[in-house]
Amino acid sequence: MHQRIKDFLEFGRFLVQRFLADRGPHSAAALTYTTLFAVVPMMTVTFAMLSAIPAFQGIGEQIQVYIFSNFIPSTGATIQDYLVAFTDQARQLTWFGVGFLMATALMMLLTIEKAFNVIWRVRQPRRGISSFLLYWAILSLGPLLLGAGFAMSTYITSLSLISGPHALIGARTVLKAMPLLLSVAAFTLIYAAVPNTRVPLRHALVGGTFTAVLFETAKQLFGLYVSYFPSYQLIYGAFAAVPLFLLWVYLSWMIVLFGAELVCGLSSSQQWRRRSVPRLLVMLGLLRVFYESQKAGREVRLRDAHRSGWRLPEDEWDEILEFFEQEQLVCRTGSSGWVLCRDLNSYSFDQLLRSNPWPLSGKQALPERLDEPWYPTLRQSMELLQREQANLFGGSVADWLQSQRV
Repeated sequence: MHQRIKDFLEFGRFLVQRFLADRGPHSAAALTYTTLFAVVPMMTVTFAMLSAIPAFQGIGEQIQVYIFSNFIPSTGATIQDYLVAFTDQARQLTWFGVGFLMATALMMLLTIEKAFNVIWRVRQPRRGISSFLLYWAILSLGPLLLGAGFAMSTYITSLSLISGPHALIGARTVLKAMPLLLSVAAFTLIYAAVPNTRVPLRHALVGGTFTAVLFETAKQLFGLYVSYFPSYQLIYGAFAAVPLFLLWVYLSWMIVLFGAELVCGLSSSQQWRRRSVPRLLVMLGLLRVFYESQKAGREVRLRDAHRSGWRLPEDEWDEILEFFEQEQLVCRTGSSGWVLCRDLNSYSFDQLLRSNPWPLSGKQALPERLDEPWYPTLRQSMELLQREQANLFGGSVADWLQSQRV
């Protein structure tokens, strides 16, 4: 039990560190800025798509009321009036204005995908026709599916078995939990579909559930803060709803991005555990994997490093590969694998140490044993290096300063 608590805390520390290293607060601020400009275009596109189908007349307004009632704190009533007014005006725009709104909505989708690709360490974002089809499906089919789902749910809730006096046991509880279930489904779909990489559905579901619960908790706490600490009204007056709305959007994106870090971290399995092995030793171990794979005519992926005993997390793998690319040691294959592209016989170990961004640790920082054939020789060289350094630089600082003046 104690080990599980320790592992849980260690995993939480790992997620927070990755969230900060990936500049999560900065990405959330960028997404908030983009959302401010894209929320009206997204609403305009949604209403336009729904109004094009006679069966969905009035569904857009119902969806809007449902979203603001269940997914935005009580301070969103004023913002809702503003957005409705802006949307009504946007419907009267020319084709040029509509194109500008579509471009703004696409910019928001691009920003979201970019933030997710940073978290998943995706080097190749979607391009060309695949990117266009995905965004077009979101902007066109998304509102239609949302309207169809809302119309179906409205019909189901009107049945006597659900809301009548003879309703089934537990039906009211399910209806009350419907916003939370919709949030779980939406976040799960986002985590599974947006990153340009394969995301296990069970990990996306865990992350979607975590994000939905955290989102609901934050909404309740935010509403309590606004109710019991209304000092913001003394500062902003009638304009207070706007900064509060922006703050809520920022917190929402922080929660979504942290949930993405959780989904990505789950894919790392137990590889998030701290390793006491210095980065240089990991790099040498990977070079051995590349060298042996080259002789066997195979490409290398992260799972090959795991099979060789180097169970490093994906972010560490990406950082080392980035250094190898800078040194022109490896290159990517067409099948997303990696191979050596330089003869290691012409690349000296001294050159590797000089270019290495992770300085060579002292002997006391090295592990006692390491299952690598080159490690005993390296450890002996470190002992010799320490002795030579002690002989050359063993004098006091005062002696060195005096010798400089002579």
